[in-house]
Amino acid sequence: MFWYQGEPITEQTPFLPSRRLCYYREVAVEPKIPFAHRIVYQDEHILIADKPHFLPVTPGGDFVNECLLQRLKNDTGLTALVPVHRLDRDTAGLVLFSKNAESRAAYYQLFSQGQIVKTYQALARVDNDMAASPLPMQWQLSNRIEKAEPRFLNAIVAGEPNAYSTIALLHVRKGIGLFRLTPHTGKTHQLRLHMQSLGCPILHDAYYPELKPKNSSDFSQPLQLLAAALSFTDPLSGAVQQFHSALQLQMAL
Repeated sequence: MFWYQGEPITEQTPFLPSRRLCYYREVAVEPKIPFAHRIVYQDEHILIADKPHFLPVTPGGDFVNECLLQRLKNDTGLTALVPVHRLDRDTAGLVLFSKNAESRAAYYQLFSQGQIVKTYQALARVDNDMAASPLPMQWQLSNRIEKAEPRFLNAIVAGEPNAYSTIALLHVRKGIGLFRLTPHTGKTHQLRLHMQSLGCPILHDAYYPELKPKNSSDFSQPLQLLAAALSFTDPLSGAVQQFHSALQLQMAL
């Protein structure tokens, strides 16, 4: 255990009120994620990386060093690097990081004020009626998402909407549809639940519609959800920024 500035705390360390502590947790055996990340872009203030499936963004659970944040710190030496938003461990694609504490709030506001466009791609099975309909098809979804049981799951419930998405079916091949998903809010598992509500749960979803047994070492069926693009006006330079993931979903269409 250490003070926030790095000084170790021992049995002889005197009590100091209102001081920030850091605890560095260790795990006995940490799973290795056999997929590479990639830095897409960086400047003085931000870094954007492509996260592979199965790699968490930040430490948690069985993963401490094997996360995107720690990998990037190792790559760059940037100890002050902080993710501005999150992706589920199961989801691949673009993540934006702040490099500079002084400018960090401006990039947080892009998300809190809805000034950034996030575009995802997903693969899901479609029924015969959907497959036979003229494409593209589009849905505007709005509903209420709340915590469920167990607590790491969410559910769509009755009540005032707090989750909004636009979903479009772009292409169908052999009963599998390619969808474009644009979330307008950032509820946990929002896109996964909205796809399920259309009757099209995302392929290889281990949570929805049915919770599957945990298996951290099985990499054979990645969730077919990709954070494919980020678009925003840089709050400092005023430049229009557009970034695209180089990753692809598993099933070629």
